[in-house]
Amino acid sequence: MEARAPRPGVPVRGSASGRPVMAAFDLLGRRWTMRILWELSQAPAGFRELQRRCERMSSSVLSTRIEELSGARLLALDGDAYRLTGLGQELVEALSPLTAWSRRWAEETGSATPGG
Repeated sequence: MEARAPRPGVPVRGSASGRPVMAAFDLLGRRWTMRILWELSQAPAGFRELQRRCERMSSSVLSTRIEELSGARLLALDGDAYRLTGLGQELVEALSPLTAWSRRWAEETGSATPGG
């Protein structure tokens, strides 16, 4: 069964209209998705290396997420390694302000963790 990534204009969790931002939130809210994007933003990786970096997540979950993220055009297989596409890199950059905000939030709530 082929994994199907949420797409703008198609109903997704939380939005019958499939508004683009809601489709993005649906995709990004799936288990392990953000971790995979973060790992690939650090360096391209083959399947086994990516699985190792993601604390040995199951191969079936990784395979599903890779299919979804590839379908969403956020990552691509280049030779023997997965890497972020230009759109995937833009997404990671767009999330930078959220990362900064979350660090401030953690400090405000007394929940700051190393590396944040």
